[in-house]
Amino acid sequence: MTRQKALKRLKILYVEDEKSLAEMMERAIGRHFSAFRLAADGEEGLELFRSFRPDLVITDITMPGMDGLEMGRQIHAISPETPLILLSAYSDKEKLLSAIDVGVSKYYIKPFDPEELLEYLEVLATRLAARQQVSIRPDYRYDRYHRRLTRKEEPIPLTDREQRFLETLLEEPGNFLDTAAIKSLLWPGEEPTDDAVRVFINRLRNKAGRELIRNKAGEGYYVEPV
Repeated sequence: MTRQKALKRLKILYVEDEKSLAEMMERAIGRHFSAFRLAADGEEGLELFRSFRPDLVITDITMPGMDGLEMGRQIHAISPETPLILLSAYSDKEKLLSAIDVGVSKYYIKPFDPEELLEYLEVLATRLAARQQVSIRPDYRYDRYHRRLTRKEEPIPLTDREQRFLETLLEEPGNFLDTAAIKSLLWPGEEPTDDAVRVFINRLRNKAGRELIRNKAGEGYYVEPV
């Protein structure tokens, strides 16, 4: 797989409080990916992570408010398998010692060569592709890397909202989403009715088959990975 094809499948979240540096990196490497989003601090990065669902996160360590390490810990709690790449100044070296529990894949000391970062992301893209296949009982498979759902090898087209819902359910086995959580996930900042949630679920079941999305009284909706 060429670099262009490997990287073009990735969604990147880049968190950096220095606006000029963030914009420079976007110009330097952003075109290589399917999507490249910027956040100015940890709070914005965490909020954007929840809605954007990137394949990996690149973040500076030292930022006002929530720093990169704290944001990384919270992202790791939400999605343990999401790779995190840290950027730091020489003065931040001691902070790197506390990054072990954040799930850091790699770190770079500023200034660094964007080409070196792209080479690493190309390797990481290959690893991500290999581990993103999820089998769902009875006949479904979801490819997180290509964001594609199939049933008996036949593709089932999903909207962005349906993909976000399914990927959230698949983040960990036995993950449940109740009506309130679904509203927050799919309609952030809005006030949808319970009927809107039921209509959404029914449309997805009609499209994909009722066996895909299950529900348990008092718990919520879930899928059943193999």
